[in-house]
Amino acid sequence: MQKINRNVVLALLSLTSLIFLLFQLCYYKFYLSQKNGAAFSKVRGSQSGQESTRWHVVRKFLGLISSHNIPVYLIDPLILGLVDKDIEQIRSPPDGPNPECKYFCAPRDFTTFALLDKTWKHEVGLFRTAEKMGFQWLKIINKDPRLDGMDDLSGMEIPLHYIFKLASHAIHLVVFYERSGNFLWHGPLRLKQHVDRKFVPFQKLHFGRYPGAYEKPELLLVSIDDLKVQIPKNPSSFLEEMSHSRFLECRYREARAFFQLYPDDASLDAVEFRKKAKSLLHLAALTLNNLGVKFWLSSGTCLGWYRQCNVIPHSKDVDLGIFIRDYKADIIPAFQNAGLPLKHKFGKVEDSLELSFQGEDDVKLDIFFFYEEDDHIWNGGTQAKSGKKFKYLFPKFTLCWTEFVELKVHVPCETLQYVEANYGPEWKVPVKTWDWKSSPFNVQDNGVWPIDEWDNVIQIY
Repeated sequence: MQKINRNVVLALLSLTSLIFLLFQLCYYKFYLSQKNGAAFSKVRGSQSGQESTRWHVVRKFLGLISSHNIPVYLIDPLILGLVDKDIEQIRSPPDGPNPECKYFCAPRDFTTFALLDKTWKHEVGLFRTAEKMGFQWLKIINKDPRLDGMDDLSGMEIPLHYIFKLASHAIHLVVFYERSGNFLWHGPLRLKQHVDRKFVPFQKLHFGRYPGAYEKPELLLVSIDDLKVQIPKNPSSFLEEMSHSRFLECRYREARAFFQLYPDDASLDAVEFRKKAKSLLHLAALTLNNLGVKFWLSSGTCLGWYRQCNVIPHSKDVDLGIFIRDYKADIIPAFQNAGLPLKHKFGKVEDSLELSFQGEDDVKLDIFFFYEEDDHIWNGGTQAKSGKKFKYLFPKFTLCWTEFVELKVHVPCETLQYVEANYGPEWKVPVKTWDWKSSPFNVQDNGVWPIDEWDNVIQIY
């Protein structure tokens, strides 16, 4: 009897252990994998588990935002680069599923999408659903720079980035806002002290090191790895735009401090000039953009943006810079067709080219062409009555976007060095008497034009 009882007990223990083991396996497969993304079945038979995880995380994220009617589009540079090579095939996919996971299974730590702020409401329900699906999420907020010029609204915070993490993969959702210059802007990704810096490899994120400015993209709905997703219609153009997207905000705080020391000119003449200068700048930007010529705010116009976030009322002109490598012979006729007659043309393409166009009343547009040397950049000047040449030296600089008088325009990224080169260390102090031949700190003599070239290099209309 005791022997029988011992066998029964052993059998019961073995059966209990087997049942418990089966329960653990089922629990791990059906609960933990859904909650934490710890394990995923392969999306394609040929893919590794890690590649499958990436695809599944993207699929679950797309399902999440679709369930809340949130339109997002793909801006991940790695995936868009792969897509661009096969864009015609992707636009006209073959019938039936594709057995290969080529794009969303590519090695990476995260996948990046964009969200237009005005296309959704900040619903708490989205994040509750995300948590139920196993996502951990993080929201990065910061000040709304569009309100920095308004004392009573300055400091209000807006969401700039969201990160949804599942298993070993993360989704970076970049929030884009529409600016008054009719372009899209995203803010920097700055972590506050309480944020876990190990949540994802933040330093590897493609968007957020700097603010960025973009044109509004035309979107295309495609199927990528059997997932429906919107992408920029021209991925290569978006990627090129991304490489030069860095944005500089106007320095509103410093501008307010400037006006406390030097009250703004609110006279009728000043208001009228600023109105005409804004109109002229918009027309110049439209003309040059239609030609595909890159330009930036230069001289007094750049100083006005950097120092006081506005046009300097006593400057009497609008100043733009263009690299000579971007010169096109169509520039002069394009401005003339836009209603801006040529006032003078100094120099030549090979040396010290400068154009001036007559705007409304006495407001003129000056375009200076810049020449690159090994260790500096310069633009030229010419004195019409004597043929004397001048050269203005600048440290090398790159170009960033900004918003100025409701316009998306370029400025030198290294603005302080650019302004100091031209106006010296006292650039913060307004100067109403300015001699272009002697006042700039970076001016130097550059010889004299030969008399036999004057008809070509000194043209006044």
